[in-house]
Amino acid sequence: MKIHNQAMVTFSMTRYQKNDRLMEKTIDKLSTGNAIRRASSNAAGLAISETMRAQVRGLSQAQRNMQDGLSVLDAANEGLNNVNGLLQRGRELGVMSANDTLTDADRKASQEELDQLMQSINDTADKLEFNTKKILGENAPLILMVGANPGQQITIDLVDTSTTALNLDDASLLTRDNAEQLIKQIDEAIAQTTGNLTKIGSYYEAIEHHIANTMVNESNLTSALSQIADTNMAKEMMSFVSLDIRQNSDQFMVSRINQSSTEALQLVKK
Repeated sequence: MKIHNQAMVTFSMTRYQKNDRLMEKTIDKLSTGNAIRRASSNAAGLAISETMRAQVRGLSQAQRNMQDGLSVLDAANEGLNNVNGLLQRGRELGVMSANDTLTDADRKASQEELDQLMQSINDTADKLEFNTKKILGENAPLILMVGANPGQQITIDLVDTSTTALNLDDASLLTRDNAEQLIKQIDEAIAQTTGNLTKIGSYYEAIEHHIANTMVNESNLTSALSQIADTNMAKEMMSFVSLDIRQNSDQFMVSRINQSSTEALQLVKK
């Protein structure tokens, strides 16, 4: 008669310990939602998922970059509209001053207003900024990173709207000839400013197009990443229930074997 069935105990304990490790991994996946918690879980999957994760985060940041770019363009658009309004008033003064019915005092008053208009144009060029960077005070490129990888950029050419750039430094209304000359100068300045507004609009449309593409790419990559890195909750729950049943069965079996051995020893003692 065998009192201890060592083979059955060993088998049950081995399977119990194996199930315990599997349950620990399953619980880890269920609690975190991550299918790959460590490299040992899926080495190849980890490498792929981390590469995808870097792309997803890069695309997300690129969208924020482009939103900043749109904000710059919004500010530039308002600044150019303001300059255009000032130029229109200056042209109006030029047309008025090109009339010989004005006295010298009238022309002097018009000149004072014109000087204020020119100063306002320069103030717009000098003081309009985004994150301390001048927007309309210099001809400089503004490079936006619109993707997750090197080279995925677009360049916005910032413009200078100062009176010097608009060829209005010598704006004068003190004589009829000066007034006629100013009308020509302001017409050219308005054409330049209007052209810059057109550029701003085309840049705006280009950035919005890039944002739409980036959002689609991010969504697709996020979906692919989820397939690799996220826990299949239904599958893991079924696995957990199955492992729990097996573990309870093995625990019960070991308990019964120990109980039977104890009962057999009690019989021997009697």
